[in-house]
Amino acid sequence: MDTESTHSGYSYSSRSGRSNRHGDRSRERHKASSSKDSSRSERSVVINPPDTPSQESPVHNGEPLPGEPMPDADHGDDAQDDNWGETTTAVTGTSELSVSQEEVVGLGKGIQDRTQGFRRYLPLAVGLCVGLLVVTTPLLFLLLPAVMWPDRLEACGAACEGLFLSISFKLLILMVAIWALFLRQGRASLPRVCVYRAFLTTLTLLLTMSYWLFYGVRILEAQDEDYHGIVQFAVSLVDSQLFVHYLAVVLLELRQLQPVYSVCVIRSTDGESRHYNIGQLSVQKAALSILEYYYRDFPLHNPALLSASKHRAAKHLAGLKVYNVDAPGNPAGAQAANGNQSRAMVTAAAKRKDSAHNELYYEEADYERRVRKRKARLVVAVEEAFTHVRRMKKEDERAATSDIMDVREAALAIFPSMARALQKYLRTTRRQHCHSMESIQKHLAFCLVNNMSPKAFLEAYLAPGPTLQYAPERWMADQWTLISEASVTSGLKEGAEFLLKCLDFSLAITIKSIPYIRITEEYIDPKSHKFILLLQSETSV
Repeated sequence: MDTESTHSGYSYSSRSGRSNRHGDRSRERHKASSSKDSSRSERSVVINPPDTPSQESPVHNGEPLPGEPMPDADHGDDAQDDNWGETTTAVTGTSELSVSQEEVVGLGKGIQDRTQGFRRYLPLAVGLCVGLLVVTTPLLFLLLPAVMWPDRLEACGAACEGLFLSISFKLLILMVAIWALFLRQGRASLPRVCVYRAFLTTLTLLLTMSYWLFYGVRILEAQDEDYHGIVQFAVSLVDSQLFVHYLAVVLLELRQLQPVYSVCVIRSTDGESRHYNIGQLSVQKAALSILEYYYRDFPLHNPALLSASKHRAAKHLAGLKVYNVDAPGNPAGAQAANGNQSRAMVTAAAKRKDSAHNELYYEEADYERRVRKRKARLVVAVEEAFTHVRRMKKEDERAATSDIMDVREAALAIFPSMARALQKYLRTTRRQHCHSMESIQKHLAFCLVNNMSPKAFLEAYLAPGPTLQYAPERWMADQWTLISEASVTSGLKEGAEFLLKCLDFSLAITIKSIPYIRITEEYIDPKSHKFILLLQSETSV
């Protein structure tokens, strides 16, 4: 008993001594750090392990100082506590610059949005700057001599004044052409710069700078007095700019009009495919055109329709159960059970494989039956609702003006009569997430205003429509990723393949060249297919 009490007391005192030494040592380190650098804020974390020597048990070069007790060998392991994380003292401070994880995510999203906005409006800003330079340069060519040396300029005759009229109309045409071709908001943010746009911008800048250099050397420095020649020089610049704009129309608009390639687009999840003819485009421009075709022609991507096959496969796997009736402690029985289990699973899988097509056939037949049943109920409910609206419309014609119901109110009044049937049909066809109650009511009000039939109202729900028919939050992808082995700025080639990938699915694109078609003409003489009908007067009886 004495031994046990002594040991327990020693353990308690040693733990309390370590914790006291911890607090003193932490305070001393905190004071030392604050005295060394008082300007530094208290944002550091100091963790002291429990086996660090302190003033109560000083150690010099691994040996205790004279007058200090020698630690016992039995308590040598106690110097390193297993639960040191629970007995460790940490000195922390609160910083005014602390940021939560949500704020960091919001900050990154804000920076990304600003970057996307910058990339979206950068081509428009560059086009505006180049357009202003192109338009103002001829005007400056005409104004600078009249401002810098007006007394020495020769008088401008009738021919010179006619050039003023010519340059005015040419500049007006050039401004309208620049606005129509270049000052348009971008439809998308492409990964690389368009090669033809960069070439035309560089050509325009080189042309303008060349004219400025010639104007500065031959006219400004020499202070040329022939104002008629200066006006002709400005007219030649406007003519050159008009030719550059014509080149831009050919490269950016006309070159891609003639179909050259046939494109096959396949959606990875359900195998939906379409074929399109496109012209000579770069890979990134072709990807942009294909995405525009996709939103117009492809039906809305419905992940709920893809879960049926996965559920069927999981049900087949879950239906296989093998039970071990042997004793669990018998090794020989366990090995035999493993062999029997493998054979049983192989046999069951083979039987399941033989009957899988029957299950799929009856499952699809039952699904089609339920869809036809829900469709019939929906058609009847909608026809009854529209019949009620027509009857109420005839009664409203005889009623007072104040009692006439608004179209929105009429749509809200008849919607509950068809809401249940429509909801069950959309759930059966797994398209309930594509239509909200507000969009259905809005479509119903639109049909009532334009006096449409019940079939016209149901057409939007009986068959899946194109992607653009639905609200953007149902289908709009935040970002598409273009994956291509060839450079995205290079032109399309025969057999090229690339991938457009978003979060839920991807579009696989294959390029094929349209074959060269040879048509020949064969002349047929109009007289060659004439014939004479000879009738015999005598006929057999």
